[in-house]
Amino acid sequence: MHAGSAILQLLVAGIGTGSIYALIALGFNVVFKSTGAMNFAQGEWVVMGGMISALLFASTHNIGLACIAAVVIVSVIGILSERLVVWPLRRPNALLITLVSIGLAICSRSLVMMILGKKPVGYPGFSEASTLFVGGIAIQTQTLWIVGLTLVFLLAMHLFFEHTIMGKALRAAAADRDAAAIVGVRVETTVMLSFAIAAFGGALAGALITPLTLSSYDQGALFGFKGFSAAMLGGIGSLPGAIVGGLALGLLEAFGSFYISSDFKDAIAFAVLLAILFARPAGLLGRADVVKV
Repeated sequence: MHAGSAILQLLVAGIGTGSIYALIALGFNVVFKSTGAMNFAQGEWVVMGGMISALLFASTHNIGLACIAAVVIVSVIGILSERLVVWPLRRPNALLITLVSIGLAICSRSLVMMILGKKPVGYPGFSEASTLFVGGIAIQTQTLWIVGLTLVFLLAMHLFFEHTIMGKALRAAAADRDAAAIVGVRVETTVMLSFAIAAFGGALAGALITPLTLSSYDQGALFGFKGFSAAMLGGIGSLPGAIVGGLALGLLEAFGSFYISSDFKDAIAFAVLLAILFARPAGLLGRADVVKV
């Protein structure tokens, strides 16, 4: 493979992986905008999405139905997590919610291990043909599904925040919780909604990536860290930043693994996170407000 083809191949791989990171980062950003906290259970919802999809596919043999049902189930789990763990807090603040989310992540991992098992699971890709060849470039059809459905989800989020009453209420609560409450916005409802959106995005990411990598109960921390790094890279709290950060991290991993060593693939996210914290803590797009989606 000549240099040009190699670069195009790496671009395709990086964009596919980066789209997954963008979905996870978006979950971090939505919860951050509504609470000011980091939800470190986000990675566990990715694992749930993948493992529940695999379990349902084994029973139904219908990939579409299995993935849709898994995303809905995990979204409900996200709502229940907020209602049972975050909402009862008497004096919630960003630090307390972040610490609680760490405990929620640990409990979620244990429950997934007990209920769904320790064995890695997977299922076929969404298309019958696993690979397409375009101009000498091998493109996995699942990667096309990942990029396409990620774009659809991000477009849906844009329309939700811009053109629905509930979306505007969430934006208002994110901008100023006290002012929003004064004009009648139920801030508690917007927090619950943000957890539902975060769980939905995480589960979708898990359902999309499982045909390529398999899913295992112990992957949540790694997925969460990659998503957190992408969110920090793009700008925590910025929805466009989730896209930019996710794609940038995916491309850095793809090119770094090829030109340096695949052994350093996971270390790249850590290096990027440190570089951003030192050089530009606000991220590439700064701390944009949800209102500016």
